[in-house]
Amino acid sequence: MRARLLLGAVAVSALVASEASAAGLFTADRGVRPLGRGGAFVAGADDLGAIWYNPAGLADAGTTIYVDFAWLNFSSEFRRKTEVADAAGTLRTYEYPQVSGTTPFLPIPTLGGTYNFGDKKEFTAAFGILAPYTAIASYPLTVDGQPSPSRYSLVTLDGSALVQMGAYFAYKPIEEIRIGMGLQALVGKFASRVVFSASPSDRLIGAPEQPEYDSLSQLDVGPIITPSGNFGVVAVPDKRFRIGLSAQLPFWINAPATVRVRLPTAAPFDRAEQDGEDARVRFRLPPILRVGTEYRADLGDDSDLRIEVAYVREFWSLHDSIDIRPENIKLLNVTGFPSPFGVAPISIPRNFQDSNSFRLGFEYSTKSIFKSNRTDLRAGISYETSGIPEAWVSPLTYDANKFIGGFGGSIHAGEHWRLDALAALVLLDGTQLDPADAMVPRVNPVKGNPTKTEYVNGGDYSARAIILGVGAQYKF
Repeated sequence: MRARLLLGAVAVSALVASEASAAGLFTADRGVRPLGRGGAFVAGADDLGAIWYNPAGLADAGTTIYVDFAWLNFSSEFRRKTEVADAAGTLRTYEYPQVSGTTPFLPIPTLGGTYNFGDKKEFTAAFGILAPYTAIASYPLTVDGQPSPSRYSLVTLDGSALVQMGAYFAYKPIEEIRIGMGLQALVGKFASRVVFSASPSDRLIGAPEQPEYDSLSQLDVGPIITPSGNFGVVAVPDKRFRIGLSAQLPFWINAPATVRVRLPTAAPFDRAEQDGEDARVRFRLPPILRVGTEYRADLGDDSDLRIEVAYVREFWSLHDSIDIRPENIKLLNVTGFPSPFGVAPISIPRNFQDSNSFRLGFEYSTKSIFKSNRTDLRAGISYETSGIPEAWVSPLTYDANKFIGGFGGSIHAGEHWRLDALAALVLLDGTQLDPADAMVPRVNPVKGNPTKTEYVNGGDYSARAIILGVGAQYKF
């Protein structure tokens, strides 16, 4: 029986790491020009950035080629605290050393173009490739020569590469109406490395989190090819006002995966080995609703001002679980248990919640700075509520209420070129999660075990990000 407990813990643990991509938690909204307006770009979308915010805005983009790149420098700290019941049943709180998460230098792209056609230039077609502004975080495997307290949540997401590509179409039947839609696909792969413990929580084999029962797993999900779509409308009741509404449909991920496990060094695993590595991972990314109103003012002297207020709701409550189906994965030669042993399907509850974002953005365009070239200056701020209930945060899926401030500008070089720049700051509220309220356990497939499982996500969290970006548009 005890070998079966160990075997189940290792096999199930090796599969759980797929969740990081499922969290779908964007550090910030995206795009060099839109984020310079604080992400308030729903009613005022009028270039290739509209493919993310509101495809109806493509009707005002003209014929262009666009490219931008942004660097997301995300950093975080986690000081774990956990409650452990001693031999007398007394709960004691233990505090671990602080660990820091970092991200690599990885430019996040937007690439694409628009083509405006028709007798009255009422049609616009577009194609674009982009990636969400999501942190690819890594945490140390050891701290001062000891196993890292974050190892049961995340070691690294290096190797992950997901992009969204799509074809879009916009129609402007009259000057007061724009309509747009897009057919999209989420394409790429997701990679995760994480450590799990094969020590049962009832202490039959060893102490909780005993290093000899640690198992390092590498999970690769892909190729991921998941279709979706978006649509939107912009109404212009007056030349000074625009009202925009758009919706992003959900992504339903169902992708193949491979699982590779470095088995524990504990004696029952001396001769053990893994047979098979194939699995399927299923989860859902949420629909998104966006609405905005933009005011445009002609200030004279060839200058104008745009002000947009926007609201965004991401329906993360759709992400309630991750379903993992091993395809003939077995462990062989575990001492004391029949060989082979097949791994059963599992479903991991996530219990996410919908998030809300409120945004205010400004864009001022003038020729008063450089007489021969138009200059755009922009700024914006947004406040976003967390997509994860506090009890479910972890280094793997950390999110909190956050403020985002964006600043940027453009220089129009001649008739055709626009050069963009962005600097943004993302500040997340700190989280102090009482271990008694934590809900993310060390994975343990043992049912009916009377001993309380130690949760791995209690403790203190802090995080922040700096986003720097540049872009260029050529308009024909």
